[in-house]
Amino acid sequence: MEDLKNLVSEKPAQPAAKPIKEKHIVREYAESILIAVLLALVIRTFIVQAFKIPSGSMEDTLAIGDHILVNKFIYGSKIPFTGGNRVMKFRDPRQGDVIVFEYPEDPSKDFIKRVVGTPGDTVEVKDKRVYVNGKLYANPHEIHKELDTIPRELQPRDNKDPVKVPPGSYFVMGDNRDRSYDSRFWGFVSMDKIKGLAFIKYWSWDKDKFRVRFGSIGKLID
Repeated sequence: MEDLKNLVSEKPAQPAAKPIKEKHIVREYAESILIAVLLALVIRTFIVQAFKIPSGSMEDTLAIGDHILVNKFIYGSKIPFTGGNRVMKFRDPRQGDVIVFEYPEDPSKDFIKRVVGTPGDTVEVKDKRVYVNGKLYANPHEIHKELDTIPRELQPRDNKDPVKVPPGSYFVMGDNRDRSYDSRFWGFVSMDKIKGLAFIKYWSWDKDKFRVRFGSIGKLID
């Protein structure tokens, strides 16, 4: 009887619980970071990229310390490692567009200027005034901060002989005409060097007055 009691009082053996397989927390964080980095690279390469204005060549349109966004797909997004091939092109750069491009004489540097002449246009500068195809091109954003006029024999800032813009290239100038190093000095910008169209200021910091330029934040660039 004792043996029977012991047998009855014993609980039936429970099946061993299967261990739940969970991802290690480090792996989860690593995957999230990797996805975020890939998305950021795609956005930066094909859609929009942020730039900071380091000089006053585009004053008063853009001030030193302005942070801007550049539309990278409007002219067609460049496919990396293909020699400048583009996809999803909406239109070509137009006169008046403010563009960011690789400086032709040093591609490691990015410049920002306004398109003045498009392929086939003839551009000339006479006494600080710009003529395109024989007609005065007076952009409402241009400013002049120097009173002197430099003869063409010395440099082309204020006087430049007519030049015809070649196919696939653009003649660009800074809005701060007297203090801009642009196509008057070093020539044309080829389409394969253009990164995109500047379209909005998302932040602006005045380092001289140590303050935020709240009036500039969210302002469209025209």
